[in-house]
Amino acid sequence: MSEAVSDQQGETLSARQQAVLDAVLSLMVEKGGQLTMTAVARRASCSKESLYKWFGDRDGLLTATVQWQASKVRAGNYDRQRLDASALRESLTRFAANWLEVISSPTSIALNRLAISHALSHESNLGDIVLSNGRVAIGDRLKPVLEAGREAGLLAFDDSETAFRTFFGLVGRDVQIRLLLGDALPTSEAEIHRDAARAADQFLTLHGRHGAVPKA
Repeated sequence: MSEAVSDQQGETLSARQQAVLDAVLSLMVEKGGQLTMTAVARRASCSKESLYKWFGDRDGLLTATVQWQASKVRAGNYDRQRLDASALRESLTRFAANWLEVISSPTSIALNRLAISHALSHESNLGDIVLSNGRVAIGDRLKPVLEAGREAGLLAFDDSETAFRTFFGLVGRDVQIRLLLGDALPTSEAEIHRDAARAADQFLTLHGRHGAVPKA
């Protein structure tokens, strides 16, 4: 990863930089793997010098784009010291809905298809970038919620990574692979919220302490 991107991690992107990353995502939808710094600069109405200054090289730009897309998946606000059953369920449901909204968007579908293609052809390390800054980073965001639930006596599990993978599977089911293969799944806001709430309740059935986290 380029040094420029490493320095930028954890900081808030400017509106101009966000516009550049949105331009990258739109180009991926339209052109797939034909993504160049020149094309991004033209679409975002900025200079290539600015791109190199902000993101380093092409891999740095791709890394920032994946991080930008993954940052949209959040578990919501909660008080770790006063976490109760309702707040835990709400956080899990919000996280699940955010993730389903992101993976069902045309930009994420295009990004993941491109990452798979590059992983097979070794054209770039986009596959590793998507894995480490997508799925892994999202897990790092949710695990503290799970651990807070355990500390509050609401959840029971031995390993937060295993618990996260269980929740991830309940939320995702076969949705992502079907979307990547072109299946036109219904992804309305109401349907996404229904599926997210169901995944949260299923997870709480598996890992919720008896009587601590009732279903909605």
